[in-house]
Amino acid sequence: MKRTASHSMAASSSLLPLLLLAATLVVAKPSSSPVAAPSAGPLNITDILVNATRHRTFARLLRETQVDLQVDKELGDDDTGNTFTVLAPSDAAFLGLRSGVLNALSQQDQEELVLYHLLPHYYSLPMFVTASNPVRTQASGNHGAYTLNVTTDNDMRVNVSTGVVRTPIAGSLFDDGEKLAVYTLEKVLLPYDLFGPRSPASSKPDSKVPSAQSAADVAPAAGENIVAAAGLRACRRNLMAAFGALAIAIHCFASIN
Repeated sequence: MKRTASHSMAASSSLLPLLLLAATLVVAKPSSSPVAAPSAGPLNITDILVNATRHRTFARLLRETQVDLQVDKELGDDDTGNTFTVLAPSDAAFLGLRSGVLNALSQQDQEELVLYHLLPHYYSLPMFVTASNPVRTQASGNHGAYTLNVTTDNDMRVNVSTGVVRTPIAGSLFDDGEKLAVYTLEKVLLPYDLFGPRSPASSKPDSKVPSAQSAADVAPAAGENIVAAAGLRACRRNLMAAFGALAIAIHCFASIN
C-alpha cells in the first residue's frame, strides 16, 4: 500500500508541469471576434473589396473615379485623423439596376454616386443606432445635399434609406475597430439628388426653341402687322390729299393777284 501511494504521488508530480503549460496556452490563445485585425501594411479599400469576391463592380468604380486613391491616402495619413465607413453594394446589387443607368450618368455624376457610398466617419454597427439623421456622406460637401437616413428595426438590423432606395446592411466585410469599416449592401444607394423626381420648375426650356411667350415678345402677331400696314396706307392717302388742296389754294391766290 505504501509503494502504491508513493508511486501515485510521483506520477502526479510529473504531470504538474504539463498541466501548467496547457493552462498557459489556453489563456494566451486570442478569442474569436467578428472584427478583423488591422493589417500589417497600409489600408487599401479596393484590395478589401476584391478579396471579398462579390464586390468587384464597386471596386472597379472606385478605381475609375480615382476615389480609391483619395481614401487610401487619407487613411494612410495619421496626422489628419480621417476615418471612413464604406457601404459597398454587391455585384448582384448592380445587376439589379435598370439597364443603362450607370452609362447614362456623366463622369461627375458617377463620382458623386461612388462618394455617396462613403461616410466621413467610422461607424461600428452599434454606433448606427445613435447616429443622427440625416447622415452626411462624402458627396454631401458644404451644401447638405446627398445625405441618407439610417434606422434600426426591432431585430436591431440597420437599414439605409436615400428617399429612392431602402436596403439593410447585409454584413460586415472589414472592420479594424478604429479607422475603417466596410459593410455590404443588397442594393445600390441611388441619391435622391440624382434619381429623385424633378419638379417642373427645375426643368429648363431649350434655348434653341423659343417658347410661345418669348416669340410673342420678340415679334408682333400677324393680325397686328396687317392693321399697321392699313393705317400706314391711310396716312399716305391723307397726306397726298392735303398736298393737293394746298396746291389748289396757292394757284387760286396767284390768279387773284
